[in-house]
Amino acid sequence: MHRIESLFIYPIKSFAGISMQTCHALGAGFEYDRRWMLIDGNNRFISQREYPKLALFKVNLSTSSVHILYEGDEVGFDKTLSFGATITATVWGDQAVVKEVNVDVSNWLSERIGAEVRLVKLQGEQARLHHSGKLSTDIHVSLADGYPYLVLSEKTVEHLNTQLQTPVLMNRFRPNIVISTSAPHEEDVVGQLTFGDTIFQNVKPCGRCVMINNNQEAATMGKEPLATLSGYRKQGNSVLFGSNFICTHPGVVEVGMVSKNL
Repeated sequence: MHRIESLFIYPIKSFAGISMQTCHALGAGFEYDRRWMLIDGNNRFISQREYPKLALFKVNLSTSSVHILYEGDEVGFDKTLSFGATITATVWGDQAVVKEVNVDVSNWLSERIGAEVRLVKLQGEQARLHHSGKLSTDIHVSLADGYPYLVLSEKTVEHLNTQLQTPVLMNRFRPNIVISTSAPHEEDVVGQLTFGDTIFQNVKPCGRCVMINNNQEAATMGKEPLATLSGYRKQGNSVLFGSNFICTHPGVVEVGMVSKNL
């Protein structure tokens, strides 16, 4: 059976994640997971792909506010804060309805990133639709790349590290749910995970990009682990690592819970 070993949320897309003990699973993703992101002058999202240093921006959540920390500096804002006109932002091929959080926060971030950006907030749980070719339907997603949940097993990462000269940490792959399995890549074939009343459905293995080559502690791009993964996890044009899930029955999950599914 599959046990939850770790839970993570990434409140601001491409910023550092937060390890959680308990999470509220919603249709569009964990509560507060990727409900904010940075956009450029064309209202398109930006990420560690273009700006590796985003990995160094840490996020803390309090009861009512979000705090961003970078190189000893800090800026905070209310979780509910957004202002101005509605913006139609682009996340890959999808449109997302967002609003800017605060001009001062956007300016603070722009100065430190070295590019003009705006921090925006997703305007509700149904503010972005993503068409899933695998499911042949539209699904509501946060500001994640394509699907609300990324599930990865400890054994999958352990197996990869046996192939690498320099082992990598789990945070390279930005999972939401880390599970225990009996073998590497078992998360690819698990059809469903049921933790208490919360049900997650497997959609498809996750195709990975150069972002996993960014060292999350140093914000430096290399060639690994994507080069090694291309040698044994490439299918067609995709390098598969971890699996994309949706939540079909919302609820609360916590570290230590064991799935009812075999």
